[in-house]
Amino acid sequence: MELDGHLALLRSAAAEVAPDLRARALRIDADPGGMDVHLDSPAIGLIRRLSTPSAVNPDPIRLGGRALEGGSCLLVVIGLIELAYGDAAGVLALPGPALAGVVMHLLGDPEQQERFFQRIADGRTWTFCAITEPDVGSDATRMSTTLVPDHGLVGVKRYIGNGTRGDVGVVFARTGKGPLAIRAMLVESPATGWSARALPMIGLRGARLSEIELTGVPVAERQLLGSHLPPTRRGMWGAIRVFSDMRTQIAAMAVGTSMAVCDYVRAARTGWTRCERAELDTAQAEIAAVRAMVYRTAAAVDAGPDHPGLAAAAKIEGVRLAKRMTTRLPRLLGRGALPEHPLLEKWWRDASAFEFMEGTGNVQRLQVARDHLRRREAAA
Repeated sequence: MELDGHLALLRSAAAEVAPDLRARALRIDADPGGMDVHLDSPAIGLIRRLSTPSAVNPDPIRLGGRALEGGSCLLVVIGLIELAYGDAAGVLALPGPALAGVVMHLLGDPEQQERFFQRIADGRTWTFCAITEPDVGSDATRMSTTLVPDHGLVGVKRYIGNGTRGDVGVVFARTGKGPLAIRAMLVESPATGWSARALPMIGLRGARLSEIELTGVPVAERQLLGSHLPPTRRGMWGAIRVFSDMRTQIAAMAVGTSMAVCDYVRAARTGWTRCERAELDTAQAEIAAVRAMVYRTAAAVDAGPDHPGLAAAAKIEGVRLAKRMTTRLPRLLGRGALPEHPLLEKWWRDASAFEFMEGTGNVQRLQVARDHLRRREAAA
């Protein structure tokens, strides 16, 4: 899928911001908790404006004489690939709508969306989206966190990006038994019964993964998302759509990281042999192929919500690509390449971290298989 017109302009605009994130990458990796010095990054405004729905975005991005439709998966993915070329962990470390913004776009009513996106409009507010749990991971059908009547939210969420510094976000929990009883709710922190701790990380340290313990966090009726929607399009539908968006975005960041490694290695020395140049050219072709796949997947997610298999396949290929690029290409610089080039060492760690975000490769392969079987049965 080739980009032209306003999409190509967006790619160029995001690429202009990437060097700023590259310059901050090692500092964020060394001190992911010290983000105050990075709040002047121009990437913050770009991410927020790309991720905010047009209906509640007074300052949309305008390129080529038109305002871009905020919240589009394709537009976010185009921006993310270029920003991740700067540094993916830096993208994840910055304040913005992030995954919670996707949920609000899908499930929030106009008043809730206005409240959420106004809350984060200052560019200084982090968000969180609490779905995964210690014992069941991202399998939303088995979650145990519960909204207990007259008591509040009870349960534990783990591997939540920016959980310790998020001021507002979304928590998924059960209001009863069965898949239709899973609901998303808008929560602000700190709150009664809320505690969060940062988890130790090796790769993508800027994401600041956290564990959140909920021991009676109060939730009012107006905080429940999706009440204006049919019951079948509230909790589980929203969670599935969120995973489709996020898995596509992770694939985009993996592609951007692969591009960064390839270009860094190519620029790190001269005098390539014919075989080495062929390996670099092959790597660029592989990157271009997966990038086109991610673009197509994002466009499909925008066209219709029911694409879990496509998004899972995109994440599989994106992660595979990043692992290949971060392990294969640095070898061209000789032994000791990773210690001698801290960015390559960091991106090598980050590539492994992509594997565990929003479900490992095995989880994605199961999703691809289920989606294929479901479509085959529907066509029979």
